[in-house]
Amino acid sequence: MNLTHQFLIAMPAMVDPNFSGTVIYLCEHNERGALGLVVNRPTELTLASLFDKVELKLEIAPWKDAPVLLGGPVQTERGFVLHTPKGAYSSSLLVADDIALTTSRDVLEAVAAGSGPSKLLVTLGYSGWGEGQLESEIAQNAWLTVQAQPQVLFDTPPEERYTAALGLLGLTAAQLSGLVGHA
Repeated sequence: MNLTHQFLIAMPAMVDPNFSGTVIYLCEHNERGALGLVVNRPTELTLASLFDKVELKLEIAPWKDAPVLLGGPVQTERGFVLHTPKGAYSSSLLVADDIALTTSRDVLEAVAAGSGPSKLLVTLGYSGWGEGQLESEIAQNAWLTVQAQPQVLFDTPPEERYTAALGLLGLTAAQLSGLVGHA
């Protein structure tokens, strides 16, 4: 089971405050574990203020006012840029046909220069799972999974992504139960 390019949708029983009510986009999933980004937790930080912190100037609308997201509890001082098209940046992981995760400064420099990806989201930190950990959590009814859709990632406001991701499964939050059924 490879869940790369899938959304993980937290079930109502998720009590971990890092993940309660979240949608995570899985950027990598293999036998060693998984890496994903929470895509629905905006911070108070805007892209313009983040760019100032790394000594770049960002004045391009709509990017300058876009929120930086809290991608997860791991390496929260480090930036992760999820974008399309994939581009040719020095440290990128191709996630799907035309979606990449880039951690190198050159993608930010391209955005500041107006030549960056057409769609992007920026997070501080990421979410990670060790070998077999994510599969175990899914088996315990902690997460729903669904094939990710770029429009939910890039065109839906962060606060609407949980509802939109559930909608991909034909569900609403009111239909979810925190109870696990066993036959």
